[in-house]
Amino acid sequence: MSPDPQRLDALRDFAAGHLADPGIAPERASADASFRSYWRVRSGGRSYVVMDAPPGKEDIAPWLDVARRLRVAGLNAPQVFATDVARGFILMADLGTRTYLPELRDDTVDALYGDALQALLRMQSHAATDGLPDYDHPRLLAELELMPTWFLRRHLGLAPDCAGWDVVEQAFDHLLRAALSQPRAFVHRDWHSRNLLVVEGANPGIVDFQDAVRGPLTYDLVSLLRDCYIAWPRERVLAWAESQRLALRSAGLVDVDATTWKRWFDLMGIQRHVKVLGIFCRLWYRDGKSGYLGDLPLVLRYTLDACDEYPELRAFADFLRGAVGARDVRLPQP
Repeated sequence: MSPDPQRLDALRDFAAGHLADPGIAPERASADASFRSYWRVRSGGRSYVVMDAPPGKEDIAPWLDVARRLRVAGLNAPQVFATDVARGFILMADLGTRTYLPELRDDTVDALYGDALQALLRMQSHAATDGLPDYDHPRLLAELELMPTWFLRRHLGLAPDCAGWDVVEQAFDHLLRAALSQPRAFVHRDWHSRNLLVVEGANPGIVDFQDAVRGPLTYDLVSLLRDCYIAWPRERVLAWAESQRLALRSAGLVDVDATTWKRWFDLMGIQRHVKVLGIFCRLWYRDGKSGYLGDLPLVLRYTLDACDEYPELRAFADFLRGAVGARDVRLPQP
């Protein structure tokens, strides 16, 4: 999408004023699944990033609040140099362009995930949660309900009958009770390979954290280890998850056995992936962002494989398989 010329001029004026450099030339750095966009500017031999969050569509206050919490906790969120709340601009440090995703390989993943898991432990141990929204029953349920609306109805063209709705509602009830039974902690909500940056000496760099909440302990762990954009062998994933349980236990944040922990991890993963099935479809049909449809097969596979392990969720897996049938879920409907 082409930038609004007036908006880009305002962004340039904002950055130029705070950097005392009228010659800066913003270059698009990235855009995410919201209305925010990010622009790289260079001045005095340094690189900076400017967030553009249009007022009325985005609110920069949560981003600023969470950035402060993360930096106080000793985590590598971007340092903020200047803000314009009224116009929706933030001038911040540039953490670079090396996202985890293209750098994850068999010979690098243990070190990179090791850093991410240590940072996650620190975040859950030290980042303040007072005043954050609660990842409570209404919020979790609203996320689950994105799947029937956008994946089943809009993407697959399916209107479930009463029996189908019963299966879906029973599955949602199981998932909600499992999520709400967990200890609560700081939750980034998108702790995955596209939001973690490889930063030498301060790995990982952390971005896209403005939707942080106080919620289930395994949520971010699932986001990392069952990433919607890359998959690892099941045994390796479970070994990483168990190592994190032991680290959390040593930190005094959890005291459950390995079986309970795995169940929490699996069911939290199903909740997240059911939500993502809906979100990825909504990003295309509502927002015109088609790239996410290509990731639906992996998200669906995660969901079905995990449901198959639990008798109370096998009917839900069968329902989803029947809904998809022989369709290629990567292909959009008219």
